[in-house]
Order: sequence, then C-alpha cells, then structure tokens
Amino acid sequence: MQDKQAVDAQGQSVDLQGRPYHRMAFIWTLLAGTFTMSISQSSLSTAYPTLMRYFGVPASTIQWLTTGFMLVMVVMMPVSPWLLNNLRFPVLFISMLALFDVGTFIIYLASSFPMMMVGRVMEAMAVGVMFPSYQSVMLRITPEDKRGGVMGFAGLVMGSALAVGPIISGIVLRYTSWQGLFVVFMLIITVVFLVALKTIKNVMPQKTSRLDYLSVVGSLGFIGILYVVNQIGKAGVNWGTMTALLVISILLVGYFVWRQFHVETPLLELRVLKTFNFDLAVLLTGTSYIALIVVTIIFPLYYQTVLGLSPFASGMSLVPGAILLSVLNPLTGRLADKIGFKSTMLTGMGMIVIGWALLVLISGKQPLVVMILIAALIEGGNAFVMMPAVTLGANSLPDQLIAHGTAVITTVRQILGSTGVAVATLILAMVTKSHLSLGSAQANLAGYRAVFITFLLVSVVGFIFAAMLRDGRQQKA
Repeated sequence: MQDKQAVDAQGQSVDLQGRPYHRMAFIWTLLAGTFTMSISQSSLSTAYPTLMRYFGVPASTIQWLTTGFMLVMVVMMPVSPWLLNNLRFPVLFISMLALFDVGTFIIYLASSFPMMMVGRVMEAMAVGVMFPSYQSVMLRITPEDKRGGVMGFAGLVMGSALAVGPIISGIVLRYTSWQGLFVVFMLIITVVFLVALKTIKNVMPQKTSRLDYLSVVGSLGFIGILYVVNQIGKAGVNWGTMTALLVISILLVGYFVWRQFHVETPLLELRVLKTFNFDLAVLLTGTSYIALIVVTIIFPLYYQTVLGLSPFASGMSLVPGAILLSVLNPLTGRLADKIGFKSTMLTGMGMIVIGWALLVLISGKQPLVVMILIAALIEGGNAFVMMPAVTLGANSLPDQLIAHGTAVITTVRQILGSTGVAVATLILAMVTKSHLSLGSAQANLAGYRAVFITFLLVSVVGFIFAAMLRDGRQQKA
C-alpha cells in the first residue's frame, strides 16, 4: 500500500518532511545511476585480453575483476536494508555514487593489477548496496496497483544492463584504450551525482538500530560458497582445501540464517520466506536470471567457437536480444498490472522453455540468424518474469518488509545466476572433452547441446513454479 506521506492533498508526490518533489525525475535519476553501475558488472569480459597484456597477468588472475566484484556484491546485499533504515536515502544514494566514482577513478589511474582490484572492490560495494535499495525505494513510493509498470522500467536496469555491458565495452574498446571505458563510467556517474543533489529526496522512513556484526560475519559464508562454485571445472584446483572452505562457508551461512530468527533486529528479515507467493517469486526471478546470464555468456562463446565470429562481432550479435529486452520490460510490467502476474510469468517462462527446447530439438550447427532469434526469445521471456516476480514478491509483503524482501531476492538471484554460469561452463568443458574423439567441431556441438538440455530442464522447473503462483492481491504477511 502507498505510504501515507507519499502524496499531498493535490495528489503531488511529497517526501517524508511533506515537501513536494518531481517523482519521475527522482525515478530516472535513480535508474540512471544504477544502470551505469550495473553495466560495470558485465562490461569487462570484452576487455580481458587487453587487460592481461597491460598488467602482464594470466586469465585466471584477470577473472577476479568479475569474480571478486560478484563476491563483494553478494556480501553487501544483506546489509542494504540496515543502511536504508539507518541513513536518509539522499545520503545513502549520493554516498554510493561517490564510492563508485572514486573506485572508478582509482581503476583509471591503476598502474598495477592490485590497485585496479581495489577500485573494483569499491565499485562492487556500491553496486551491492544499490541493487536491492533502488528496487525497495521504487516499490515504496509507488501505489500497489501501479508497481508492475514502474518496476518494468526497473527491469531495464537489471536485464538490459547485463546484456548491454559487453556491447558497450566492445564499442568503446574499438575506438579507445581500456581506460576509456572507465572514463565513460566516471563521466556519467559524476553527472548523476550532480543531478541527484537536486532530485533525490528523503522518501524512506528511518528505523535506527545497531548493526549486527555477527550476522555480517555469518554472511561471509556466501562469498565462500560462490568462490568454491566458481572453481568448478578449473584446472589445478586443490579440492581438499576447497571442500574445507565449502564446509566452513555452509556452516557460516547456517549460523547467519539461525541468527536472523533469534535476534531482536535481524540484519536480514528472513521471516519474509514464510509467505508462499514470495518464495515462488524468489525462485522465479532466480530461474529467469539464470537463463539471461547463461545466454549472455554461453551464446558469444558459441558464436566464436562454432561459428568463427570475432569477439566484437559476437558481442554485437547480442544487440537484438538486448533491444527486445529493453523494449519489453516496461510493457510487461504494465501487462502484469492488467492481466495478473501469473499469466504474465507463465507467458515468459513459456518463451524461455520454447527457446531452450528449439536449441535441443534442432540438431547440428545453427546459422547466426537462428541463434540471434532464439537468444531474443529467451531474453524476451526474461522480461515477462524477472521484474514482475520482484513486484509480486513485494506485493505479498507489508511495506516495512519490502527492503528485506528485495535484498533476499537480489542475493538469491546473484547466487543462482553465478551457480548457473559455473554449471554451464563445467558441463561445456566436460562434455566437449569427452567427445574430442569425434573431432573438435563435433565435440564443441556436443558440449553446447548438453548445456542447452540442462537449462531446458531448469526452465521447465521455472514454468512449474509459475503455474503454482496464487494470482490476485495477496494476503499480507
């Protein structure tokens, strides 16, 4: 339900102090900052070869620019509800923009890989806080019956930025050095910072509490689990050490979960998981995110290893899917408001299932145009699922728990997405290796086919989750 202080007698949006503000300017500033941050998450993969030569480090080291970023993000996400409750939102948003900008400037100046890594960690801290926060704020300031449409625009940030990141970096790197990519980020974030001083208002009520440091320590288990998952399929891994780390990490996560139910003010309110529709929303947004991130990583590999495209051409081949995703996100949000979330998400999961099924059923090497159309079908299906699922989850919760709900969704989504990529990479490597006797071309095709079958099964499970949804306005938890 809309906050009582959100609208005055004339129907104008007002902040917590009763001062009017321009709601769309607020939303677009929020989206512009988060969109730019989000692009930085997926944009570096295109620059790996350049960075390896510049710093003189191997691929396994340079990979940490993405892996380390993801790990820091995951541990910051559960802290975001506490920050929202204890800091005025303009202070939080502007601080995260400044942190990201300083981190990006450090990367621009980096003369060594460790220095660049410090900048990436600072960027990741800002992104990890902002991803759940911007969704919580947008849901909070929007009436329940209009949330679908507004969160459709929010989907532009999550889905489009992930797909657009490698494309933008490919274009920038074609005309400038790798530092040029971070100059672009710095310029945009600095402009957003200046605009935010005027447009971002205090719209989130504060409920101050002490930070539960033991919960923060427990949440480090998420980093350990994701680190081990990302070692799967890599050569020269000490699995004795990895197994020990995995056990310790699982115990830490278990302690984290236990503590959230036994302290007066939990870091992350996990009682939201007692709401059936919210649980399904978490699983659906995770399932659709797996499909999206696997497409944006596995398809360019297919274009290069099977079709022989250059890295730039393979990145540009993602453009049609990214455009479709961007166009559909706002439309599917409004569609969910009109026809219901269950019908919308069944449509989306159906598109994703059909996309993977076509890849499984049509055997052999596929022409580029067929692969681009199937990628667009899967990415289009994601637009019908991911942000509508977040909105449905929020609608299932009372307003004071929305920040915790979005933090749970974004944390689980990030973990499932990272696991999906690790599983896809492992299956591709193992199946390809086992079929080398057939020749490299056939071995590659066998590897990709195994990946397609695996994610067809995952998407079928997601379709079942969508069929289990309870549609209509839900009883609040």
